[in-house]
Amino acid sequence: MRGLGGWWLFVAFLALAGWLVFGWLAHGHAPVPARAAPSLRLEAAAGDTVAPAAPTQPPLAGSATAASVVASVSSDDASLVSVPWAQATSEATGIGYRALLGYAGASLAMASRQPSCHLGWTTLAALGAVESGHGTHAGSSVDADGVVRPGIYGPLLDGTALDAFADTDGGRWDGNAQWDRAVGPLQFIPSTWQRWGADGNGDGINDPQQVDDAALATGLYLCYSGDLSAAGTWQSAIFSYNHLESYVDAVAGRANAYAAQVD
Repeated sequence: MRGLGGWWLFVAFLALAGWLVFGWLAHGHAPVPARAAPSLRLEAAAGDTVAPAAPTQPPLAGSATAASVVASVSSDDASLVSVPWAQATSEATGIGYRALLGYAGASLAMASRQPSCHLGWTTLAALGAVESGHGTHAGSSVDADGVVRPGIYGPLLDGTALDAFADTDGGRWDGNAQWDRAVGPLQFIPSTWQRWGADGNGDGINDPQQVDDAALATGLYLCYSGDLSAAGTWQSAIFSYNHLESYVDAVAGRANAYAAQVD
């Protein structure tokens, strides 16, 4: 694994052609796990299972209003975010600017859509770091339009090394009509994307390879669990994303680190 500052996560086994992404089983329908996750071991700092405190919401862009946040269901969530804040935060954290706009925009949109959820941008950013290095896995990058190019795909879930997931999308999202596999910067499997997929950039398409769409879908998925400011709820929500306690540790540690970097 690699990522910003060097990923401090150690995988004890399961290296498929150099691909080491934690979200391979990516997210059955919350809150009930769809399948058992592969047995990975990740190194995390002690105590990281405490849910991170929700950071202050990113400031709105100068032209954005409360009404525009409400309307963001069908508009570009990234445009809600203050550009100076995003530039400064990207520099402080090392998160790519365009990926950060996706996380922060989704956080602002969810604050309007489900204010009782209290989803922090740092949680989304932590997931993006752990799942794909913010869309940079294997040489990919997030383009100005928010699309990850080349697209990010996990290994086929054909039962060889992981549980078998027969195709559910005809290859539409994952490019394979026989087996499913996780896709995009936040690593959704197609069956989960079909339920939670969202349009965060207002182009009328729910695309798991587009960071605004993927971040908003992740927000909807996590907020299904309830109030994420409650430690137990936050932990359950992250565990539902990937069914490993060590994964929860990893995400919590990363979220706390990002929060500390912008204090």
